Amino acid sequence: MSALALGLVLFSAFVHASWNYLLKKSGGGTGLITAATLLSLAVYLPLVIAATWMQGYQFHPLHLALMLGSGMIHTAYFLLLDRAYRSGGDLSIVYPLARATGPLLTIVVAVLVLGERPGAMAIGGAILIGISALVLTGNPFAWHRSDARHAVGFALLTGCMIATYTIWDKASVATWLIPPLLYDWGCNAFRVCVLLPLTRHRSPGAMATAWREKRSIVVAIALLAPLSYILVLTAMVFTPVSLVAPAREVSILFAALMGAHLLREGDLTRRVIAALGMVLGISGLALG
Repeated sequence: MSALALGLVLFSAFVHASWNYLLKKSGGGTGLITAATLLSLAVYLPLVIAATWMQGYQFHPLHLALMLGSGMIHTAYFLLLDRAYRSGGDLSIVYPLARATGPLLTIVVAVLVLGERPGAMAIGGAILIGISALVLTGNPFAWHRSDARHAVGFALLTGCMIATYTIWDKASVATWLIPPLLYDWGCNAFRVCVLLPLTRHRSPGAMATAWREKRSIVVAIALLAPLSYILVLTAMVFTPVSLVAPAREVSILFAALMGAHLLREGDLTRRVIAALGMVLGISGLALG
């Protein structure tokens, strides 16, 4: 993996963990998510227009279908992630499970379906990152006895959505050459088409309440959530997805530290050990 790709992915990981921390801290809800998505469309639109014009983008009807498909997958991802947090799952449990499950499934698909062939050191690094992610969650055999077992289930489903949209989006930006900024904006636009009526039906007034009571959180997520994924899409244009996907898992480290220090979720020693494993794993990806 090139230094540029690694830098994009690592910065993306920090941004991604940050907006997840804000989502967990705020209590989430479809009203907040929908409000943030709507605001992000308005904020990023001028950038999308400028970038599309400067790159001389050529429209193809299939591009709309790719954006629609990704938008629906991302909708399921956001709803499952929000449900996992609201089901009682700690940030330091839900986030590592979702982030570890998704990339590991992505690697399997990338090798078996896309024909990617990462080196032995890169594969070893990816596996080490995945193991370190599980170490962060503590004793996996205790999950079924925990009050947060439902949150664990939703976290695993979230991971499946991560794997699905990662493979889908890699093809969209690398094979069909849709500019990452435009692609992310289009996916979000289709996602709003689902979230808006869903939110109005299930929680009338929820968006207004979120904007009135948690305006700063809505603005922050509106800015950070698209940015975190645009950076990843950019890296995937010129980097194998089997390397990008596991490298994103460093966000687990940031989320775990935020959970321990800012949300008082505790057990810092285990997180430090897992962090060292992630550092070694990322080194393997970079050298492989």
